Amino acid sequence: MIGYTSVGTNNLKRSAAFYDELLGMLGATRVMEMDDFIVWGIRKSAPMFSIHIPENGKPASVGNGVMIALSADTSDIVDALHKKALELGGRDEGLPGPRGEGFYTGYFRDLDGNKLNAHTMG
Repeated sequence: MIGYTSVGTNNLKRSAAFYDELLGMLGATRVMEMDDFIVWGIRKSAPMFSIHIPENGKPASVGNGVMIALSADTSDIVDALHKKALELGGRDEGLPGPRGEGFYTGYFRDLDGNKLNAHTMG
């Protein structure tokens, strides 16, 4: 299955502060760090998330149709993650709420414009 997902950033320090707070709410911490990327995870055997300065030296850009989904245990956590993302400077892309049977999610963009959601199923 998925080992990790990555998004590009044009400002590693600013993006790292955003994700330290946001992913910390899910229990994730930095598990790997280099000059041009940072990886967060709950444990190394579980899927991880990373930000990268593009290898080719060109500016990071948002993929059309690309979205990362962050799994949360409850709808309260989804609400809190969405709210925190906006407090940290992210942009709303869809307020948290039910979307189909047993699926609760809220959508947002990070500081570089990458689209994410926080969701719970059940």
